[in-house]
Amino acid sequence: MGWNDPASGPEVGDAFGQVLAACWEGGVRPGTVHEVLERDDGYVQVWDAVRWFAGPDEWSAAERWGCEHVIGRVLDVGCGAGRHAIPLAEAGHEVIGIDCSPGAVAVARDRGVRALRTAVEELAPDEGPFDSILLLGSNLGILVDEQQAARSLTRLASMAGAGARLIGSSLDPHITGYPEHRRYHNADHQRSNRRTGRLPGQTRMRVRYRRTVTEWFDYTFFSEAELERILKGTPWVLRAMEYDGPTYCVVLELR
Repeated sequence: MGWNDPASGPEVGDAFGQVLAACWEGGVRPGTVHEVLERDDGYVQVWDAVRWFAGPDEWSAAERWGCEHVIGRVLDVGCGAGRHAIPLAEAGHEVIGIDCSPGAVAVARDRGVRALRTAVEELAPDEGPFDSILLLGSNLGILVDEQQAARSLTRLASMAGAGARLIGSSLDPHITGYPEHRRYHNADHQRSNRRTGRLPGQTRMRVRYRRTVTEWFDYTFFSEAELERILKGTPWVLRAMEYDGPTYCVVLELR
């Protein structure tokens, strides 16, 4: 089978989990394992996988600020390798992580995290209630749009205790110095999104590692105004926000 044979193309699978496993098994050494993000317009970005194991000193100032607002029992949604769950557990919080990637869950468990392979909608009710729910690492992006946000935020509210907080991070897609991102979010792609009812920051992407790719998925980056708009009609209200350049972290509370 030659290099140009179509049968030698990528296979759909848990590319993200493979990235984390390779980095963990290789000793989390910089420059050895890389994750590739491919956008639907052909743009490709390569990241050093060690970022998924970064400690608090390497987080953005906004995410450190967000974690200062964590209280009580914690649900870490999209926990990955446990970069937020581990320091919070060391600080005395009971933390449960969830992730759809089996590879990520395996790595998180190996690092001592109580991690479950499940989606928000499938999380067993008896796992709650939680005092803090995390959507860090730009995981506000899984809210996608108003319809998905309403479903996910209502489900998370059902798992939350009285006075619970949702702490999430993202970046404002309209604040960027990169022309290729401005074109995607604010020009050509925005016009396409508007025609189809999508938000300007709604991004279609997939993860690649060696010969494995994930399925294409939608992930949205919200401006502050867009985030507030999708929160209307949900059980959550924006109480505080901290910027670090285009990235930011928010604290939401139950209405």
